[in-house]
Amino acid sequence: MQIGMIGLGRMGANMVRRLIRKGHSCVVFNRSPQAVNELVKEKAIGAASVADVAKKLERPRAIWLMVPAAVVDDTIANLAPHLEPGDILIDGGNSYYVDDLRRAKELSPKKVHYVDVGTSGGVWGLERGYCMMIGGEADVIRRLDPIFSSLAPGTGAAPRTAGREKIDGTAEHGYLHCGPNGAGHFVKMVHNGIEYGIMAAYAEGLSVLRGANVGKGTNNAADAETTPLRDPEHYQYDMNLRDIAEVWRRGSVIASWLLDLTAAALLQDPNLA
Repeated sequence: MQIGMIGLGRMGANMVRRLIRKGHSCVVFNRSPQAVNELVKEKAIGAASVADVAKKLERPRAIWLMVPAAVVDDTIANLAPHLEPGDILIDGGNSYYVDDLRRAKELSPKKVHYVDVGTSGGVWGLERGYCMMIGGEADVIRRLDPIFSSLAPGTGAAPRTAGREKIDGTAEHGYLHCGPNGAGHFVKMVHNGIEYGIMAAYAEGLSVLRGANVGKGTNNAADAETTPLRDPEHYQYDMNLRDIAEVWRRGSVIASWLLDLTAAALLQDPNLA
């Protein structure tokens, strides 16, 4: 399948690479020509502008925006005059779902289809694949299935949930049509809240462990914001955060990919704050 990709940052560029590996044709544009040139060397088709992306794509077009949420509207404004009925515009960034509702409504008179895709996977997605939470019209999502299935991790990314073999669908492949316009970014919004909550919990827990030797201090100055330390003999532990993060990865209920990344970072620098 052919698709355009506007925005070749750390995620957009690797998504193009993954699609090319799976046999798709990608027309690419980025504000930095260097990013375009690098992908042209890897068999992408370079474009000089958003208008050039539209020009080089077969009809009906499918164009994926992988740009910061703050510039999505401007990008659509520049691209919309070059779109035709039946074209599909995909926002794969972290837009607010209410903006998706507005954009879909604004593009509807032109008969241009709008799809919102909450995309998770970061810089590791090239090899691991991308988890995608999708909003839009069902028939349009089906047209894009070759793209989604190529970007997704596939069933081998995690052990099968017991009983899942009785249920059809794409969820266990790593992508899901969550509902109409806005549903994809709504689910991604909640996903991000959970992600940040987990990261904050790890950070706070590791901070407590790092401070478990506070009782060894001899010159703890008093100030208005700090509760005086009682029973300093209770806080005499020099904790090895590198090894604690590692042991948590193995059999613990709090194990996760985010903990894997934390353990890797602490291995590189055990003194991370």
